[in-house]
Amino acid sequence: MTLLKNTGIVYSPVRKHRSGQPVVTNSRRLIVITLTDTAAVKVKELLQAEGADDMALRVAVRPGGCSGFSYEMFFDSDIAADDEQANYGEDVRVVVDPASAQLLVGATLDYKDGLNQA
Repeated sequence: MTLLKNTGIVYSPVRKHRSGQPVVTNSRRLIVITLTDTAAVKVKELLQAEGADDMALRVAVRPGGCSGFSYEMFFDSDIAADDEQANYGEDVRVVVDPASAQLLVGATLDYKDGLNQA
């Protein structure tokens, strides 16, 4: 599980979807990552707080870490043509590069608020 810069957004490679399906903007593949409703709301709040309304949440998998991979999440405006993209409402966009997409299919991104939940 990875925490997004002390915001309480947690990534966990869970295979079960807990919320509605997003609107697909890049339909070459299945949805790579599903955001729960609470995660989408928190991402929207963080985008607005950063003044980054035109950016997307990028989720990436990189070599390293004790399991062989580490997970990164950050706001990004550099979206490549072959990135997987999904919109959650009008204001939240998630992008994943093709290499990371292979490792993230079926993952769910959730938000938990509290000392024992993040």
